Amino acid sequence: MSAGSQRRDDPYLVISSDCHAGLPTEQYRPYLEAAHHRAFDEFLAQAEHRRAEATRLGVRNEAFARKWFAEHEEGLRGGWDPARREKELDGDGVAGEVVFPDADAVDSGTAAPFGVGLGLSGDQDPVLGMAGARAHNRWLAEFVASSAAPERHCGVALLPVTGDVPTVVAEVRRAHASGLGAVMIPSMWVDRPPYHDRRYDPVWAVCAELRMPVLTHSGAAPRHEYGDHLGIYVTEVTFWPSRPLWFLLWSGVFERFPDLRFGVAESGCWWLPNLLWFMDRLYLGAHGGKKLSPFAELTMAPSAYVDRNCFIAATNTKRRELAQRYEIGVGNICWGSDFPHPEGTWPNTREWMRTSFHDIPVDETRQLLGLSCAEVFGFDLDRLAPIAQRIGPAPAELGQPEDQRPVLAAWAPAREVGRHWLTGRDFPFVGTAVPTEGNTL
Repeated sequence: MSAGSQRRDDPYLVISSDCHAGLPTEQYRPYLEAAHHRAFDEFLAQAEHRRAEATRLGVRNEAFARKWFAEHEEGLRGGWDPARREKELDGDGVAGEVVFPDADAVDSGTAAPFGVGLGLSGDQDPVLGMAGARAHNRWLAEFVASSAAPERHCGVALLPVTGDVPTVVAEVRRAHASGLGAVMIPSMWVDRPPYHDRRYDPVWAVCAELRMPVLTHSGAAPRHEYGDHLGIYVTEVTFWPSRPLWFLLWSGVFERFPDLRFGVAESGCWWLPNLLWFMDRLYLGAHGGKKLSPFAELTMAPSAYVDRNCFIAATNTKRRELAQRYEIGVGNICWGSDFPHPEGTWPNTREWMRTSFHDIPVDETRQLLGLSCAEVFGFDLDRLAPIAQRIGPAPAELGQPEDQRPVLAAWAPAREVGRHWLTGRDFPFVGTAVPTEGNTL
């Protein structure tokens, strides 16, 4: 199946690049080595304290939590119940998904052992961190295999990469053999070697060899610096997962490992156009960079590495980001629903897609909603096609007109200019497309 083999009015094959699953924390015990059960009991005993602290800091809203769980009790079971999950995905029109940890983003009731889920950070205890990661990875592989349609799910293995490198490489191979398709590394390395360090090369090598994309995901941040000021946290929380991108790029990791794929999840993609502009200008010798030595580790402009090696799992993609897609690269954006987190689109994904994509060309919508994600994560399009035909939203459901000529004409100036710093064209006025209502930010 390919974009070229589809009729214009065929339902979309939608793949979410960012969904979440995880057991209620106490149920991870059978997946954890017995040697760590005592430490696990101590971790569980602190759960109420962690929730109270999250409430005190404003990260958790008690009134919202009560309402959220009361209204979505059945659907939230999809975080660990495969049959319920299929029902929720069908309702959202999502044929396939990439599965990260921590199904519960309100009470952290499905946190992986020892806090190595979305809060995974480089300073975790290397032994307990890997033990907790392996427990989640074992469960996730079992969860995917037990699904009525395993082809719909790409499980993301937790990988505390700042620990012992041979142990990390062994876990990549074990996770791959168990059926998982990608790995998530810490966004922060704290007091461990940064990701430009050559000690990590064996990890990048095995991930490239096995074609397992490496991802960071929003969640971890230096909260001890923020005090009670929640605004600082929410402003910076998407910075930390994006930061490894330029560490890997400028240090030549993508040059040494051309088959490595690296992605940033649930951090938006609004920051990428200006980053590409800035990095390309430095590399290409703009006035402000002439005093610097050549960037010997690179043989291409930074944007070329991003196009070849990188992607953005841009959860709940905003209209502003879609308007910048020709600078970002249409093929670099993978839409996501964030199921079952409340900041995502579930359970109103179809309405969100209509609001976001009603004036985006159909061919580009197919790429953004599914085909790019399928290419990165290796989804079998032929196996997903019957599911998409059954549940996928058609262009008409998203409000996209049958006559695409006005839509293509509206976006033509931005498309022709592309990355203006490379094409030499005038920066376009973005805003000529059909105005939207509702969520426009």
